Amino acid sequence: MGASIVTAPAEGERLKRQLGLASATAAVAGECIAVGIFLTPAGMAKALGSPLWLLVMWAVVGAMTISGALCYGELAGRFPRPGGTYVYLQETFGRGVAFLYGWMCMLVLDPGVTASLGVGIALYSAYVFHWPPLLVKLAAIGVIWALCISNILSVRVSAGLLRWMTWLKLGVLALLVVWALVFRLGAWSNFAPFVAQRSGSLPLLSALGAAFVGAFYSFGGWWDVSKIGGEVRDPARTLPRALVLGVVAVTAVYVLVSAVFWYLVPLDRVSSDEAFVAQVGEVLFGAAGGTVFAAIVIVCMAGSLAALIMSAPRVYYAMASDGLFLPAFGRVHPRFETPAAAIAVQGTIASLLVLLGTFQQIIAYFVFIAVVFLSLAISSVFVLRRRPAPESSVVLTPGYPVTPMIFLGLVVILLALVAVHSPRETLLGTAVVLAGVPVYLLTRHRLTPLRAEAGCESP
Repeated sequence: MGASIVTAPAEGERLKRQLGLASATAAVAGECIAVGIFLTPAGMAKALGSPLWLLVMWAVVGAMTISGALCYGELAGRFPRPGGTYVYLQETFGRGVAFLYGWMCMLVLDPGVTASLGVGIALYSAYVFHWPPLLVKLAAIGVIWALCISNILSVRVSAGLLRWMTWLKLGVLALLVVWALVFRLGAWSNFAPFVAQRSGSLPLLSALGAAFVGAFYSFGGWWDVSKIGGEVRDPARTLPRALVLGVVAVTAVYVLVSAVFWYLVPLDRVSSDEAFVAQVGEVLFGAAGGTVFAAIVIVCMAGSLAALIMSAPRVYYAMASDGLFLPAFGRVHPRFETPAAAIAVQGTIASLLVLLGTFQQIIAYFVFIAVVFLSLAISSVFVLRRRPAPESSVVLTPGYPVTPMIFLGLVVILLALVAVHSPRETLLGTAVVLAGVPVYLLTRHRLTPLRAEAGCESP
C-alpha cells in the first residue's frame, strides 16, 4: 500500500471550520431528497403491488443506510479532513485506489449529476414559464454557476442557503402530507388489500429487487457530507450525529410521502412515474396541480444541487493537496477562504455537459462503480479496527462488526442486481475508471503535494 499523506496542511492552505450540526444535517437531507421522492414511489408501488411491502422496503433501505452512516461517522471522526470517501480510501487502500475514485468523481460522476440537477431545475421552470430549449440550457448553466459563485464567495453564506433550502423542502413535503389528510383528499380504501400483492405486480422476489434498487438510489448522496469534514466544527462528534439525523429524517419523509401518494391515487390508475406525479398534483391542487408540483420539485432539486456543489469540490481539493491533481486546485482562496479553483472546475465541466446533453448516459455508466467505491470505504472500518485505537473523541461504530456487515451484505445484492440489469453500462463505467490507472502512474511522481511544499512531509 502506498504511503499516505496524513499531516495537516500549512495554516494558509487550511479550510476553516465554520459549519455546525444544522448545516451538516442539512447537507445530508438536502442532497438525498430531490426529484426521486416524486418519481420512485410510483415504480416501487407498481412493482410490489402491496402497501405493506412498499413501507417495509423503505424501512429496510433506511436501516441499511443508517448502518452505512454509522460507519461513515467513525471514518469521519478518524480522518476529519476534506475529501470524505477519497480520504478513507487513501488511508486504507492507498493512493492509487483513492486516485481512481477522485478521477471518476471529478471528470464524470459529479459534473454529470450536477448537470442533471441543473437541467432538471430548468426543465421544470420551463414547464411553468414556457421557455424555449435554448433558454433551458442557459438557465441550467446559470443556476449551476450561481451556486458555484456562492460557494466560492463564502462557505458560511452557502451553508445558510443550503439550510434554508433543506428546511423549505422538508416543510413543503410536510405540508403535502397535512394538506392531503386534513382535507381528506384521498381514500383509505386505496390501501386494501394491505398485505397481498395486487394483480399486475411483479413476482415478489423480482419486485423486491426492483424496489430495492429504486429505494437505494433515492437515498443516494448521504455520504457526501463527509467531504466537508475539514470545515465542520468538532467533526468527530458532529458528523456522526449529522449523518444519522439526516438519514432518519430522509427515511421518515420517504415513508410518509409514499403513504400519502398511495392514499391519494389508487394503484390501478398509475400508468407511469410522470403521470403519477401529475395525478397526485391534480388531486391535491386541482387544475393548478402541475404548476404547483413543478415549483415543489424545483425547490427539492435546488437543495440537492446546493449540497452537491458544496461537498464535491472538496475531493479535488484533497487530491491536489496530496499531489494527485494540479496544485492550483488544492489552494485556498486568500480572501474567501474557500477552494475556489476546485469549485470552478466542477462548474465548468458540468456546464460543458449541459451544452453537450450527455450527462444522463454518463450517470448510468458510473452507478455500479460508484457503489463499489462506497462499499470499499465502509469495509475500511474492518481494516482500521486492527490499527492502534483512535482518539477518545472518535465515535466508534455502534454494533460493530454487525453494522458494517449489514450494509455490505445488502450492497452485494444491489451490485448483483445492477450488473444483471445494466451489464453494458457496468462494464463501460468500470473500463473508464480503470483507464485512470495509467494516468495515475504517469502523474504520481510529477506532482508535488502541497503539504510537502509547505514543509510538511509525508511519513
